Amino acid sequence: MAKKTVNNNKTGISKLPDDKPVVYRIKTEGDKVNYVGIAKRGRVQERLEEHLQGGKDYVPGAKVQIEQVGSIAEAKKKESTVIKRIQPKHNEQGK
Repeated sequence: MAKKTVNNNKTGISKLPDDKPVVYRIKTEGDKVNYVGIAKRGRVQERLEEHLQGGKDYVPGAKVQIEQVGSIAEAKKKESTVIKRIQPKHNEQGK
């Protein structure tokens, strides 16, 4: 499915598609993954904005990368696999 990387700010996030569930990665300037999460179809931009500074789930990062998937179940499975593999700093460990 489609992958896209944008700046982690309101302008960048507003350019992301919202028509399918996604697995997203919030990355540092050096491309290190700080956080991995999922967002439902129709809520991608809203969820990512919650991670911006001042949002309820702030996670520092310079870029955000999304990968569209076919279903929320597929997104949850992929999220779990990625978290176990790379153990991002801002994810709750052992999820």
